[in-house]
Amino acid sequence: MDLILANHSSYPRIGDSADLQLLRRTIAQRDRGEKSEADVRAAEDRLTEHALREQNDAGLEVVTDGQIRWYDPISHLAGKLEGVRINGLLRFFDTNFYFRQPVVHARPQRTKPLLVEDFAFAKAHSARPVKVVLTGPYTLARHSLESNGGAGGFEKLLAAYTGALGEEIDALAKAGATLIQVEEPTVLRRPEDFHYVERCMTRLALSKGAAKLALSVYFADPSPMYDQLQTLPVDILGLDFTYNPELVDVVASRGSNRTLALGLVDGRNTRLEDAATLARQLERIARGLSGAQVYLTPSCGLEYLPRDRAQSKLQHLSLLKKTFLGSRG
Repeated sequence: MDLILANHSSYPRIGDSADLQLLRRTIAQRDRGEKSEADVRAAEDRLTEHALREQNDAGLEVVTDGQIRWYDPISHLAGKLEGVRINGLLRFFDTNFYFRQPVVHARPQRTKPLLVEDFAFAKAHSARPVKVVLTGPYTLARHSLESNGGAGGFEKLLAAYTGALGEEIDALAKAGATLIQVEEPTVLRRPEDFHYVERCMTRLALSKGAAKLALSVYFADPSPMYDQLQTLPVDILGLDFTYNPELVDVVASRGSNRTLALGLVDGRNTRLEDAATLARQLERIARGLSGAQVYLTPSCGLEYLPRDRAQSKLQHLSLLKKTFLGSRG
């Protein structure tokens, strides 16, 4: 089994040192009228470079920009679309993080790039391939409210988000993105809505060009939906293994017709897992996947951890790979 070490998505924006608190200070100064939006952008650039460097130092083979510029996974994309305004804070799943809820007052439309410039910056400052991450249209739609008729109901709202993200994926692929990850954690909480995700991913796959398209699900056990997820038109399927230890046996026994991204390292828990135990789980999975290429990632984004623990989790991926390869002789 060929293991590729990759970050999942986000990385903490704040650290303990003064340099790693630059963005927080600059945003506070901007809010007081002491700094400009250009100053905030410069601080975001600097912290993005830090995140890229720390991922590289941890030995990752695929990195992300850390989503340093994102306030949260919902409003960052939805708030850039015409027809959407951003309202108050709500809890994001069962985490201690919050998102600003989009309120849709007209059909959402993409009138400007959403992530292309961010990707171009990260690509220019990374020695490793950069994966682009987008919150999926189904998760965006389920976390949005409609007002004054909105987009005309949930299905039309979902179609509008899907169309906008499809345009962005097309632009990203043309800008040189080789791996684009769509995140749909919400579907694990509402498996009866799988047909919506299937419809969205079929549309998005038409826009990926030469890029590989990944789907990532997390914050719940994907075992009940494993066979359904295998039918989606994606190149890579990312799974969170932290909710059900038996998922290892599900994958080992059923195999996969998609390249898998194995979220074995817990992105929400500061504790470092026993590398030997995870290596044994990897060995069981390897026997079921017959030498396939596999990505090894955290279970979710790392923004839920202190920065030093997030870096330790990434370094732990490298240790896990060495332990796994060493156990195979």
